[in-house]
Amino acid sequence: MHSTSTYVPHETETELEQARIVLHKIFGYNDFRGRQEEVIEHVLAGNHAVVLMPTGGGKSLCYQIPSLVRSGVGIVVSPLIALMKDQVDALKQAGVRAAYLNSSLPPGEAREIEEGLRRNQYELVYVAPERVMMDSFQHLLARIEVALFAIDEAHCVSQWGHNFRPEYAELSILHKRFPKVPMIALTATADNATRKDIFDRLGLTDAKMFVSGFDRPNINYRVVDKNSPKNQLLAFIKSEYSNDSGIVYCQSRNKVEEIAAWLSTEGLSAVPYHAGLDARIREKHHVRFIQEENVVVVATIAFGMGINKPNVRFVAHLDLPRTLEAYYQETGRAGRDGLPAAAWMTYGLSDVVETKYRILSSELDERQKRIEFQKFEALLGFCESVRCRRSVLLSYFGEARDVSCNNCDLCTTPIKTWDGTTAAQKALSAVYRTGQQFGVGYLIDVLLGKKTERIGQYRHDQIKTFGVGKDLQTGDWHAIFRQLVAAGYLSVDLEGHGGLRLHKRAESLLKGEEKILFRELVKIKESKKAAKAAKSSNSDILTDDQQELWQILRDKRLALSREQNVPPYIIFHDTTLLEMIHRRPTSLLEMSKLPGVGDSKLQKYGQIFLDVLAEA
Repeated sequence: MHSTSTYVPHETETELEQARIVLHKIFGYNDFRGRQEEVIEHVLAGNHAVVLMPTGGGKSLCYQIPSLVRSGVGIVVSPLIALMKDQVDALKQAGVRAAYLNSSLPPGEAREIEEGLRRNQYELVYVAPERVMMDSFQHLLARIEVALFAIDEAHCVSQWGHNFRPEYAELSILHKRFPKVPMIALTATADNATRKDIFDRLGLTDAKMFVSGFDRPNINYRVVDKNSPKNQLLAFIKSEYSNDSGIVYCQSRNKVEEIAAWLSTEGLSAVPYHAGLDARIREKHHVRFIQEENVVVVATIAFGMGINKPNVRFVAHLDLPRTLEAYYQETGRAGRDGLPAAAWMTYGLSDVVETKYRILSSELDERQKRIEFQKFEALLGFCESVRCRRSVLLSYFGEARDVSCNNCDLCTTPIKTWDGTTAAQKALSAVYRTGQQFGVGYLIDVLLGKKTERIGQYRHDQIKTFGVGKDLQTGDWHAIFRQLVAAGYLSVDLEGHGGLRLHKRAESLLKGEEKILFRELVKIKESKKAAKAAKSSNSDILTDDQQELWQILRDKRLALSREQNVPPYIIFHDTTLLEMIHRRPTSLLEMSKLPGVGDSKLQKYGQIFLDVLAEA
């Protein structure tokens, strides 16, 4: 294997023993997590692998360590420039000879790195998929010793995946041209169709698949009824995460800019991010988010795969994500460091209507539209669930789980159900008797017996259903109509003016041949119990004295990161700083035993942080 600046292997050590030593001396960890060791041993033996491991589960080590142990250079295909730079910066801090090749580099610098590859100067090189496919790079690969090929974000090869990248579909050429070089494809999430595509499109029919559990136990899942989404979002952030970094996802670019501007006026450090912004502004906002401690990015899904920041404390959705896979991937950007984090989402009938319209009006063929609708039904099931949200999410990925997680809104504050058959019949009757052409707002006015000018114009104050719903309030009726649409009793006329229509299955409900249970509308803004369970600012796990030291350590880390123009977490993760506070090391030996403190970082920063701890 390579001799790094921090480790020279002994010839009697097995490759797996070398891997364990690299884990400790370079990356600062004493034990592998989950199936890491199993994957690494498999790849070290020269075998191909497909790895499905949750975000924050340690996927990178599954190819970084074999690259360092095997002879040659590890070639990592990565889809995003920002992600490459981030990972290379982190590897350099750990004493690894790493570089990246993508369009951000001037031609001269790219040529120098390619020359360095020829001279065996690197242990890991990250490469954009477009460059990998160039004939000149293929010729270069044929002239050097390659330890392995790693295909990161492997779901990008699949059109069924949520981030399809056409250039990824051609990467099978690597396996064809270099069949003896082990290839490892990695992703955080993939349904069965996407998994099959990964095997087929990369030519990895003989690869072994390693699936780690999809559970992210540190993430608290919450879905709230959408009534005043801007104010709901602000209350959520200010009450729990006012000094933390987070991501807020919206569907449209206009909404992104509106929400970012509004949050800024409310005293938060918020910036917009979407594909329509000037590239320099996007880069500026991305750098702020990565290198500062309490920036909130409001974004479309254009802000995604390149996020390697471990201390994102929350991900919020103001609109429904595209699929449950996309939701899992996006919320997975919270709490990568394993500390408590939250996934918060507002959800209402408008989300259902807009998503169905987006699918129907798309240019997808009928087969793909059916697949999209099936995925949407799964997402609705998650939103409307009355049982543990984590169970619903994990079941979707094939992990049966019936026990409560005690870390989602439905576990900490269980939703009650009520027999809504009579109320449903009133709602369906209002739809039928008004001609199946009006929206929810109008139908609720009819049910509540409001004598508006428009109702009088259509003489709907004369129908039997007028005023029969006065026993319930406006918010109750909104929830009822939403659940009837989600359950398939009502459909929305997406080609007309958005009026509600009866579905075939509504007939048996109207006739009383079946019953329906509704989720009870939560009257309070949000359960205090749920918020308390999810509250994850480090102030909640530290005493007052420790909190003061926490801020001193963060300030020192920030100062060091600015000197080197790297993100603070590349110096040390929050988890390492917390261990410093709890263990209070007084020597370099004690410091070396903390997680995340490898030999290189111990040499660079050990004494600096020991001095800070001593002064405190």
